[in-house]
Amino acid sequence: QVQFVESGGDVVQSGGSLRLSCTASGFALDSVTIGWFRQAQVEEREPVGCISSDGRPSYANSVKGRFTISRDIAKNSVTLQMNNLKPEDAGVCYCAAGLVVRGILEDTQKYDYWGQGAQVTVSS
Repeated sequence: QVQFVESGGDVVQSGGSLRLSCTASGFALDSVTIGWFRQAQVEEREPVGCISSDGRPSYANSVKGRFTISRDIAKNSVTLQMNNLKPEDAGVCYCAAGLVVRGILEDTQKYDYWGQGAQVTVSS
């Protein structure tokens, strides 16, 4: 069965770091684009970044230089490393996998599989 299990949400202070990860089963990470999104309150999900099926990451301008997306094929997992966190980074963060997603600006509806979300809280 297809699963995309997310972990790593926590409370950190502004300027701190946090690592989220998603572990996949039922599909190959190198066959999909993996996206990361965040959602604050009732707002729409905002793209954070993505990593292509051949391992090339891209990032939203708001997180460039602070966030890093990587994957571990052996562990069948993808990681979002967040450094120098800001209060505006807070929210529920989701990983997602899309078979036909081509870039960071693709609609969220293009993604096929979603993690359950992880709460990221950033204190001032």
